[in-house]
Amino acid sequence: MSPLDPHYKKQLDEVAVQIQASEHLKTYLEEEEEEDYQKLRTEFEPSIGALHQVVAEHHPLQLVAFEEELLDEKFEGLFLPRILGYSVLRGEVDEHFRYVRPQPHFKKILLSVCRSSNFDTIKKRMGQTIQTGFALSSDIWITSLINEIENKRIRYFLQGLKDSRFQIAKERQILYTRYLKQFKNENYHSAKFPTTLSELKVEFSSLKLFLIHRIMSGVTNASVAPEIVKFLNNPDFKDTDEYIEMLAIYGSFMNIEEGNQQHFANALNNARKNITEFDEKWMMHLLFLYESRLPLNAAADLRIYESLDKDIKDQLTELYKLTNTIHTRGYTHPDAVEAVKVAYAQHEGVSTFNAVTRKTIFAYIHKMMSNLETSQYTEWMELSKIFPTYMDIFGNQQFNQDIKDLSMAYVKKLLKVYVDKRGRDYQDIKKFVARTFKDLGFLKDKQIVELFKSKRKKRKPVEK
Repeated sequence: MSPLDPHYKKQLDEVAVQIQASEHLKTYLEEEEEEDYQKLRTEFEPSIGALHQVVAEHHPLQLVAFEEELLDEKFEGLFLPRILGYSVLRGEVDEHFRYVRPQPHFKKILLSVCRSSNFDTIKKRMGQTIQTGFALSSDIWITSLINEIENKRIRYFLQGLKDSRFQIAKERQILYTRYLKQFKNENYHSAKFPTTLSELKVEFSSLKLFLIHRIMSGVTNASVAPEIVKFLNNPDFKDTDEYIEMLAIYGSFMNIEEGNQQHFANALNNARKNITEFDEKWMMHLLFLYESRLPLNAAADLRIYESLDKDIKDQLTELYKLTNTIHTRGYTHPDAVEAVKVAYAQHEGVSTFNAVTRKTIFAYIHKMMSNLETSQYTEWMELSKIFPTYMDIFGNQQFNQDIKDLSMAYVKKLLKVYVDKRGRDYQDIKKFVARTFKDLGFLKDKQIVELFKSKRKKRKPVEK
């Protein structure tokens, strides 16, 4: 985490001054009516929220420091329920839907809320948040937190938000997923860059998720890039798998400043020479990035290709020469097809090299089919001509299944639009599917008949 920039602190202090001078606050303190506190919220929370989003986009590593400024009583508890929710969702969750590590920021905000003079008003907006945070935390951690509260009434309130139902992992998953949806359009992610090996092993997985989110969101990473450079310059990290992963993320997706381009190339090529099985580990990480649905495309591959020392005869030189051919010639071009065929045959079918090659080709097909409108079905028919070629080259069941799933999804879209069974469009689609899907092994004759069979409408019960 990074300290808050004085510029942002100054803006927050100005908001605090306005809050303390507000007539709504004066009325609330005199009357203690919830309605007056809601007016105070309406007056100031939008400006706090807007500033929070500016920090989240441009300086995300300062978010925790920003939020801790809001814990000062001069802000009267405004925006605390929101940042409490952010703190709950920032924690890394394991496959059992428990926090991987305790969440000190969540604890700090919650304790601040519980000790606020406005607690009785604020608590009405944070029950679900606390319940979610408690469900993801251990019983020991929750008990320790509650014991720090002096007020018995507040302790009972918190204890009431511990629900035994969430001892079951499936129930925690449902709760967490439902809560997460409320924040799906908000930018609240932050992370800590490790500086020691012990921190690296603890913090890196959440840091990686943070970087993936930033890349997927398309936000600027100008303030994050210098921290990545520091990470790559740390001599303690240079022989670790995490170092390789950071190189792959940084080189593939970040807009590296001109002065740092050679630095990145040197770091990459030195790692290729000095880390055992670097190329294999790199490609394993590429597979993880594909599964994360990151945009591993021509631009990403070109960034790496241009930084590679081609005189180093490893699998990376071979892989990126191949992907460069695919990207420049087009994956349907005979030269690209032949290059894939030759390279693929030189590696075992289950090799990481071949797995990355399949992912590269499938990414093109997936992008093409995802962007096809139903009116473009003739383009889909033309595209489908390349399917048997790559299916024959790869001989991979999962690749075949993925192509089938894409094709079936598109056919079902078409059948929702072209419903006139006597129409030319419908007949063309039916003939194509009957011939091609059978040849590709996607469907058997009986399944094809079933796909195009008219669905009988349920008869209305006869009134007696």
